[in-house]
This record gives sequence, C-alpha cells and structure tokens, in this order.
Amino acid sequence: MKIAIAGATGFVGTELVAKLNSENHSLVILARNPQKAQRLFPISVYPNLQVVAYEATQSGEWQKAISGCDAVINLAGEAIAERWTPEYKKAILESRKLGTQKIVEAISQAESKPTVLINASAIGYYGSSETETFTESSPSGKDFLAQVCQEWETEAKKVKDLNVRSVILRFGIVLGNGGALAKMIPPFQLFAGGPIGNGRQWFSWIDRDDLVNLIIFALKQSNMEGTFNATSPNPVRMNELCQTLGSVLNRPSWLPVPDFALELLLGEAAQVVLEGQEVLPKATQSMGFEFQYPNLKSSLTKILSAN
Repeated sequence: MKIAIAGATGFVGTELVAKLNSENHSLVILARNPQKAQRLFPISVYPNLQVVAYEATQSGEWQKAISGCDAVINLAGEAIAERWTPEYKKAILESRKLGTQKIVEAISQAESKPTVLINASAIGYYGSSETETFTESSPSGKDFLAQVCQEWETEAKKVKDLNVRSVILRFGIVLGNGGALAKMIPPFQLFAGGPIGNGRQWFSWIDRDDLVNLIIFALKQSNMEGTFNATSPNPVRMNELCQTLGSVLNRPSWLPVPDFALELLLGEAAQVVLEGQEVLPKATQSMGFEFQYPNLKSSLTKILSAN
C-alpha cells in the first residue's frame, strides 16, 4: 500500500513507520520538521519513504501528497503531559481539531482518494471515574480532554461523507521504551518509586507493539469502521501498576507521590494521571484483534529487558 502518515516522528509513529517499512509499504511522511524526519528515517533504511513538509493546521501544497495514497494515518497532536496554560490548551485543541480538518480537506480534494482514514483519539473522551467501566458505547465526559476528543473525532468522521472508511482509535497510555514509562522508572531506580495520588485511580494502558499492530490491523480489515478503544483488556489501578513496575525492576514501591507535587509540576494536566478511567476494548476484541501483551507484567518485562 501507499500510506500517508501525520505524526510519524512521535513515540508511536516511529515504531509504526519501522513496521510498515518492514512490510515494504510505500510511505509518505507529513512532517512539520522535515529535517528531523529525514534523520529518523534515512533513505538507506527507508528507500520507499518520502518526506513532505506540512503545516498541520493550514491548507497548502502538502495536501496534494494525499492523492494516490491508499490510506491515511493521523497521529498528530501537541503533547498532553505539559503544563496547560490557556495558550497551550488552545494548541492542544487546534493541533487535533484543525489538524484533522486539514487532513480531511486534503482527502476531499484528492483526485484519487484513499480508502481509509485511521485517526487517533484518546480515552480522555470518557472523562475520569474510579467506579465506572467504559467501553466504546459509553457516553463522553465533560472535562477539557473529553471536549477535545469529541471535537477531534467529529472532524475525523467527516470522511464518511466522502465514502472513505473511518477508524478512530482511542489510545490509552502507551507503554514502550520511552514515553510515559521513561518518566516513571527513574524514581524507582532511586528507591523512591510509589503510587501517584491515592493509588486507586485506574490506569488504562496498551503496549506500544500492540498499538502498532492494531493500527496495521485496522488498515487491512476492510470491515472495520467506527470507534475502537486502543487499550489492553486488563487495566490496573495505579497501586498495581507501581507494585508491578517495582517488582520487575526489583525495587520497592512504597513512597507515594503526593497530588500536590504533580500539580506543582504539571498544573491542570496532572488530572491525566491523578484521575484515571477503566476502559475496556470491547469493540476492538469483537473484530478479532488479539493482544500480544494483554497483561501488564508481560509488557513491562519485555520493555525493561530490552533496555
């Protein structure tokens, strides 16, 4: 296939590009920083890859690169785990809403249209709860991230009017070598790791290998359409996450990280970690997708043994 990817240089995107490249697909990388993309994906290793400079929230010449592609994968968006100033909250929303809007605009203008758009979203769609369990049919929450996800998904669904298949994947917290896990490991290695907040909040996660495989599964399953949770079938509470991480690292997990410390560091964005949600991939599993790493210990053992 010929596949256009936005957000290819990120934590998930780099692994996805490597896997698609190994399957000999032709790749068009939409990059805000073309030099970075070319460093990450050298032509000697990625001979079937083209880098196209683009401005995610603006129309432009880059949109012509979509024509002739069989599929578009949109993973682009500003990082969430930063301090949320009013300006940054605007950037979080616009990078997702306008970024997806411009991708859909490019698809609408394409002479030869792709057959599918796979668009990222997040489990923040559901809001947070210590007691509720959420599946793909659950209603949306009311907080800032829930509103961002609603507007993001609304834009992605517009490709259906163009007779293009739409697959929206609501990402849980992605575990791999780097990302969120890289920020959690150092305190444990200093014998100071422990639960964040009250420890009872849910942590709905997915191994990065499983997420990459799910994106590729969605590419190839022509009957897969709609919204799907990209989360392990076995979410855990924060206490269990920290105990398992401590066990795999052979480090104690006893010193809690108080709420106020995280709030000082991240401000309003601390709610992503302090207020979780139990999310199950009911529709994802009903499509026949099988997780390689459904359990936290198997995922963490694999990731940490590779370090």
